Amino acid sequence: MGTVVQLKNRINNSYSELKSSVEDKLILVEEKIKTKLSSKVDLVDEMTKYHLGTGGKRLRAMLTLGSAKLCNYQKGSRDINLAACVELIHAATLMHDDVIDNGDVRRGKKTLNKIWGNQSSILVGDYLLSRCFEMMVEDGNLEVLKLLSSTSAEISQGEVLQLQHKGEVDMLEETYLKIISAKTASLFAAATKVGSILANKDKKIKDALEFYGKNLGLTFQIADDTLDYNSDLKFFGKVIGNDFYEGKITLPIILLYQKLNKMEKEDIKNIFNKKERSQEELNFILNLIKKNNIINDCYSKAEYFINLASNALSIFEESKEKDILKKLTSFSLERSF
Repeated sequence: MGTVVQLKNRINNSYSELKSSVEDKLILVEEKIKTKLSSKVDLVDEMTKYHLGTGGKRLRAMLTLGSAKLCNYQKGSRDINLAACVELIHAATLMHDDVIDNGDVRRGKKTLNKIWGNQSSILVGDYLLSRCFEMMVEDGNLEVLKLLSSTSAEISQGEVLQLQHKGEVDMLEETYLKIISAKTASLFAAATKVGSILANKDKKIKDALEFYGKNLGLTFQIADDTLDYNSDLKFFGKVIGNDFYEGKITLPIILLYQKLNKMEKEDIKNIFNKKERSQEELNFILNLIKKNNIINDCYSKAEYFINLASNALSIFEESKEKDILKKLTSFSLERSF
């Protein structure tokens, strides 16, 4: 017990329950996305179809549908349209991310920029955002428009902040949290808050779901960043050390740096100052991480945000929908280490 294996396993179990509860509408979200991404420009059509073929968990869309269900939204298909909209924002940021990070593989397949180049990938990412804003305008709710447009701006600022601190191994934990709060947690928060806006709930409900989404997003990103350095883990479709090779400074490196002696700190700095890093250097980092028990330290940080997310749902009456959303957070409370 006490490794990110448990965190990911429980995420996967609760993810399946959430997916089952919104399955009927999720199918319609997929159809909406396909319709919106169709284009008369052959290259755009080819690239978007390829992107759709790479799959994805659609977690953010499911959170939109799940929160709307929790708030008893029943009339119309606005939840389907806005769930698709949230997914398009996410997809666009992934395309831009891959260009910035020179990513070669995502979800086990070549990235768009690897196949079609950076220019096309950036422009298609912009195309997705344009389609998304069309859908927001069609929805006609100014609160939704303001929320999702400001979230898109926040994600972009998070990207710039991460770029600003690239290779900075002595980065403050506070700075790291600002980066992932903007890059990841902001869209989780928007996804869950949208459900309460659709159902015309009061400010307390909206704030509770936004807070839930934000802290769930922080948990997921910490788990993902930790997974990249968990050398005991060989599945979940992610290659160990991907962030390391890209030179990203994430929580495992920040916490590790805090525990090292002066000589080891210099070694880490030198490694991340390089343009490229080797397998041997990754092994050196992985050994230090294991020696200093960094995986569990990261897990403890994630648990703090899990508790915050779980507590945010206390405002809701007991229901199947509440139980499903809570299970996305409460899994960590059952563990011990």
